[in-house]
Amino acid sequence: MNQPDPTLPHTYPRRILLAVAAYSPQIVTETCYALALQTDPPWLPTEVHIITTQRGAEYVRAGLCATRQNELGKLCADYALPPPAFDSSHIHLITDAQGIALEDVRNGTDNTHAADFITRTVRRFTADPHTSLHVSLSGGRRTMTYYIGYALSLFGRPQDRLSHVLIEDEYYFNREFYYPPPRPVWVMREDGSGFDAAKVEVTLADIPFVRLREGLPTELLEGNSTFSTTIHAAQRRFDPVQVRLDWQQASLHCGGVAVPMPPVQLAFYAWMLHRCAQNQPPVHWTTPETPDLASQFLHIYQRLHGQTGSYEQVALALRDGITKPWFEERKSHTHKALKKALGMAAAEPYLIQPHGSKPRTHFGLNLLLDALDFHPNLN
Repeated sequence: MNQPDPTLPHTYPRRILLAVAAYSPQIVTETCYALALQTDPPWLPTEVHIITTQRGAEYVRAGLCATRQNELGKLCADYALPPPAFDSSHIHLITDAQGIALEDVRNGTDNTHAADFITRTVRRFTADPHTSLHVSLSGGRRTMTYYIGYALSLFGRPQDRLSHVLIEDEYYFNREFYYPPPRPVWVMREDGSGFDAAKVEVTLADIPFVRLREGLPTELLEGNSTFSTTIHAAQRRFDPVQVRLDWQQASLHCGGVAVPMPPVQLAFYAWMLHRCAQNQPPVHWTTPETPDLASQFLHIYQRLHGQTGSYEQVALALRDGITKPWFEERKSHTHKALKKALGMAAAEPYLIQPHGSKPRTHFGLNLLLDALDFHPNLN
């Protein structure tokens, strides 16, 4: 079986259309119509999901789930499209902190709950590597459409898309119009006049968006954080580079974020920080220095953790000096800890950088002295 191509979203086996809706479930059928008939190649959803409130769910069920008036089923039948999976379980009600579904989104607190719920939903759908997610901005309260668009910007991958379906207002607000059928169908307006639904023009506008996913820490991609917490994490990649190492507490903060590390990894990074602060050159495990590299490292380890615990074990491991496998393993684990805490993009300035070419590549930090804060100072 061929692997899906992120530049061709239709090649993914699981294709999810996600929309927010208030009182206009028509945006689902209009978007499906446009994706099937106006895109080349067509992108046909295998499942449809809708985020809404209790009031909005009534309109969605009446238009898309009812046995008599299942407009999504009619669309698929009219144009011989494979019907996507959609039933009441695909209608996701926005809930508050206690898990109680909101009647509507009316105030600031409701908006906060909506933002967090939408963020969690988009994160969950983008966690599956076998999915292609298409998000519609066409329905729901304006704040809801803002949140879902921003959530896709935070978590969206190369195969994910954002769009807005456009029709004239007179058709948009007509509850009898769901999509242009393949044959003439007369639809009545409230004033008694009518129009041929088959002649209504539906336009799908593809909306480019900035993908910030690579800048998020691993725990946010896998966890259950709020909208505001996720935004704050994404912002870190643009914040000034700043490192604070507390010798007394044996703690490290990068860009104001705590970076947990096991004792050996923390000592290794503190060693690199100290060399940077002392304006010492990048290091190679065979660098001829006095005192030797192992002694330098053990001095830093002792300053951070004392001679209790595992100090003797670490010293024993380095009795013959620092080796290539030991150095590269420490560097690799240190980088993993930084990326996990900060995210791929935000961690980049703090990583140990290569200098020179193989086989004599040296390694060191490219940090400005003003970015380094030791407490207390180490002489």
